[in-house]
Amino acid sequence: MPRLLVVHHSPTPSVAALTEAVVAGASDDSIEGVEVVVRPALEAGAGDVLDADAYLLGTPANFGYMSGALKHFFDTIFLEAGGALTDDGSAAAGGGGKKPYGLYVHGRYDTTGAVRSVQSIVGALPWRQAAPVLEVLGDVGEEQREAAYELGGTLAALVMG
Repeated sequence: MPRLLVVHHSPTPSVAALTEAVVAGASDDSIEGVEVVVRPALEAGAGDVLDADAYLLGTPANFGYMSGALKHFFDTIFLEAGGALTDDGSAAAGGGGKKPYGLYVHGRYDTTGAVRSVQSIVGALPWRQAAPVLEVLGDVGEEQREAAYELGGTLAALVMG
């Protein structure tokens, strides 16, 4: 059975609302035969990543960067999950991956740095961006919840087969 892994850091009601909507979308009744596995970023490991067929990542924008919890997730799974490094130890540009991923980011004022930081790391993993990044500023309303629901459904449908 295909597996969609949702790795998130949801410390605020806003990010938690987006995570709930993403998971609901991925678990929609029209999605059949996809196991949705939800892991807080500090609990997800390389085994979760290796067992998954697609990924959804969620983070707040903290000081122009992804959350420390999501960064910790990447630090712990990167090499085991197929990440590539250059000779100087920085993330190498990937040649394109096969496993689809999506990203949602919430910020009060800006999400640019958080999105860039996630994409720079994911670019060195054997993953490919499968949906536009969902960037939400300020309060999370019905429109943002619907977009998160759609993001979850999109990634689940991609692996449904």
